[in-house]
Amino acid sequence: MLAQLASALQAAGSENVVFLPADGEGWLASQLAGTGVIIERFSLEGRLSRAFAHWLEDAFRRHRIAVAHSHDFIMAFYGAWASRRAGIGHVITMHGGRYYATRLRRRLAMRAAVAASGLTVAVSRTLAAQLGKDLWIRPSRITMIPNGVGFVPAARATLRQELALAPQDRLVVAVGNLYPVKGHKYLVEALGLLGPRHPSLHVAIAGRGETADALAAQADRLALGGRLHLLGLRSDVPNLLASADAFVMPSLSEGLPLALLEAMLAGCPIVATEVGEVGAVLAGGEAGILVPPGDSSALAAALERVLVDSGAARQMAKRALGRATQEYGLARMVGRYAAAYRKVVGG
Repeated sequence: MLAQLASALQAAGSENVVFLPADGEGWLASQLAGTGVIIERFSLEGRLSRAFAHWLEDAFRRHRIAVAHSHDFIMAFYGAWASRRAGIGHVITMHGGRYYATRLRRRLAMRAAVAASGLTVAVSRTLAAQLGKDLWIRPSRITMIPNGVGFVPAARATLRQELALAPQDRLVVAVGNLYPVKGHKYLVEALGLLGPRHPSLHVAIAGRGETADALAAQADRLALGGRLHLLGLRSDVPNLLASADAFVMPSLSEGLPLALLEAMLAGCPIVATEVGEVGAVLAGGEAGILVPPGDSSALAAALERVLVDSGAARQMAKRALGRATQEYGLARMVGRYAAAYRKVVGG
């Protein structure tokens, strides 16, 4: 989201600086290569770093920043601090993580960041309500701006060849980092349940994270015979989606996931858990099948519906494509944030 927003604003004539951790993986910087967006790298050590806040303030002054935009808890706190000292506007976007809510002092720090900022954005109505409850603030203090994506379909699909799948094999794709909250273990359980009736069904998950070994071990216990494919971190999501018979999102918690929007724009039949804004995005089940989070049996049944009734699946995918094109395109999101920036800087 950050890469697409900054790139679009740069192309529209504004100057953009993106601040990235010095010890990061480099993926985001590669997405910004050639866009003209300036990249600054920072190091942040310790729980409370005045040195980092002062460095960020100096960087805002050095680049003559008019408005700073911070994402999620840690950067929201430091961004609000540095922006206040630099005398510039500040916008916060919260994407769904509730790391701030685990301790009282974090809630107080997040509440202070909101109070010191010109605008706080949530990417979903559910998240906006949760923020208000967690931080003891009025719902009117939080603006909802849905995520948007600029999606270019793949010219050719190569994942099936990469996985050496036969023409009769079916492929379900999931995109999301391998963290417990993404619910991938329930997807592996669903694959095990479907195995006897659909022995040619494969599941590929794009992402990296701490549960990779556990998921591979779970697949071995269920004797899935190499039908679970952990792809690691991938930058060719359009290629993955173009290769899929269906897209699945088994998350236990979400705001408004970009991977879901990308699957809609790719025209994939979708099965997703009803968490966060997902139910609203999929029109209450008209544009994709919704299942309860953490229910592998329901997930298996929904995937079987998609695989067996291809006509109904295509109709759902068509409705999803229409909704994503109309409501969740990149231009619409960029326009909303541009209006937010103008409001914060006073014109």
